Amino acid sequence: MYGYRYGFFGFDPTYLLLIIGMLLSLAASAKMKSTFATYKKIRSASGLTGAETAQRVLRAAGITDVQVVPISGSLTDHYDPRTKKVCLSEDVYNRTSLAAVGVAAHECGHAVQHAVNYAPLNLRSAIVPVANIGSTLSWPLFLAGLIFSIRPLLTVGIVLFSLAVLFQLITLPVEFNASSRALQMLGSTGILGVEENAGARKVLTAAALTYVAALAASILQLLRLIILAGGRNRD
Repeated sequence: MYGYRYGFFGFDPTYLLLIIGMLLSLAASAKMKSTFATYKKIRSASGLTGAETAQRVLRAAGITDVQVVPISGSLTDHYDPRTKKVCLSEDVYNRTSLAAVGVAAHECGHAVQHAVNYAPLNLRSAIVPVANIGSTLSWPLFLAGLIFSIRPLLTVGIVLFSLAVLFQLITLPVEFNASSRALQMLGSTGILGVEENAGARKVLTAAALTYVAALAASILQLLRLIILAGGRNRD
């Protein structure tokens, strides 16, 4: 009788979990790129660039100690709480599109979170070191435990990978909240009108879906580890 780890003709059925996760991530990434490409062609009525939008949003929030700087690449935008910099990519910094304005405001949303000590952001920052260790060491330890039938290594590998999954789980409320703050500030400052705000919302929603897909893929991978470890125990 075929064991679950090999299935028919030596096929490991748990690979299906990886394939599903990969497809979810690819679909979310494609959606994000497509939505961003659509709205980066539409100029905002205010004519503000991403950098100017960020500076205005930060001033409106009473934040004066955060710099807005350009960064190379596409969709590499982020807020660095260590240096207090809103880093905007080439498609955002000097662009006046709805996509650029929305993304710039989103990153400022993170700066506002930092300024008000938003708990999920602080928690995410606190677990970055252990999450990095988890994502780096989990698979080597798990594979060693699988190959040499060492149960403690399997358990440690699963626990470490769980820390990486926890990081992604905490990331969701951080990202959704930053987008919510961004859309509210774009409306209250008059940077975008109601219809324009709807376009920015679509861009930010598509971006948020990439985090949802990444979390789903990681959970599926964690499930695979648990199944493989359970199969080793039965062996």
